Amino acid sequence: MDYKQELITTIHDLGGDVGRLETRLVELSQHHPTAVLIPSLYEELERPALATIRNHLSQCAFINTVVICLYADSFEQYVQAVQFFQPLPQRTMVLWENGPAVTHILKTLAEEGLDLLPFRGKGRAVWLGLGLASLEAAAIALHDADITTYDRTYPLKLLYPLLEQEFGIAFCKAYYARIGHQRLHGRVTRLFVTPLITSLMEVFGYRDYLRYLNAYRYPLSGEFALTSDLALNTRIPSNWGLEVGLLAEVYRNVALKRVAQVDLGIFEHKHQTLGQSTHSGLQKMCRDILQSILRTLTETEQVVIGPDHIRSLRIKFRREAQNLARQYFVDARFNHLDYDRHQEEVTLETFEQVIVSAGQQYLDDPTGTQIPDWTRALAVIPDLREQLLDAVISDMAQAQAACPSSPESPAPALG
Repeated sequence: MDYKQELITTIHDLGGDVGRLETRLVELSQHHPTAVLIPSLYEELERPALATIRNHLSQCAFINTVVICLYADSFEQYVQAVQFFQPLPQRTMVLWENGPAVTHILKTLAEEGLDLLPFRGKGRAVWLGLGLASLEAAAIALHDADITTYDRTYPLKLLYPLLEQEFGIAFCKAYYARIGHQRLHGRVTRLFVTPLITSLMEVFGYRDYLRYLNAYRYPLSGEFALTSDLALNTRIPSNWGLEVGLLAEVYRNVALKRVAQVDLGIFEHKHQTLGQSTHSGLQKMCRDILQSILRTLTETEQVVIGPDHIRSLRIKFRREAQNLARQYFVDARFNHLDYDRHQEEVTLETFEQVIVSAGQQYLDDPTGTQIPDWTRALAVIPDLREQLLDAVISDMAQAQAACPSSPESPAPALG
């Protein structure tokens, strides 16, 4: 049995009665509403994972609201998305994040001096979704749309620690084993982030922020839950460093005793390619992660970073990553998993080169790409969230009207 606790509270799966937790969460959610937020590209509707997610969510009586932040290229695609999620029994809002109505709201915000239009991708989708979900929900769980192993225990495990008031938890992060098709996955976590944090500790010492990052068993998991208050006070990174950048925001805003991680078990989703340069694939992800961590070290630990640190970091990283590759080899073979040790070495050597180029890029331009928190946006337009809700209601009504063959359903509403 694994009982080990970390700097943050670690909630293990020790075989407890999940049904009891579900019954309790249903009771709690009647007084403290919950929401699930899923950022999604339209393409995910054409893959089997999202249908599985929808079907499991339909069985979650402890979820009051489902928010889908959809990036769609046309109204026809948006209509199909609204139809796709119509079977859900919860209040379901499909927010067309790049549609005309939401774009108009963002343009108005820009005219008032806060321009969020240059921000693209998952970061903006998460920011919009958190604003909308926080109108009603006391706790919001977020996960991606490509999880192939999804079941209803995922949102259950993420939300329950936040709603049980005597726990005092404000942020709950998922961790899990990335195993699929008899192989270890999660290359960026295993072969980049883990040896990187250890190497940073050797270069800069046991800084509080590095100890905090090291406490997360899967720091790059895209599945987490947070209170609505924290959602409104969190800056959202807009690049591929979103997950680790979000952890920096939690570190800035939340006492460690209010942070937890929970075991979701075996977990799998689609995989990214390694990429041809630091501008694509996993190399781009590693670049953004490294720059986010370096920036936070400077912000929170007053660390002054120079070229010598980057060179030392590269050397330390190589040795740490090679040691881990050997350990993964032993673990994989013991568990009868396929393990291509040569390919693992090639991958970590690629990641080593990312440290060189990304480190230099950071020294040249240490500024970040974070979307301002919702409290600042509400200072500009106090009813901004209500405007978003009105836009979603209008968009969904138009989508439903475009499908006369589908059963009529009331427009979504909060409250």
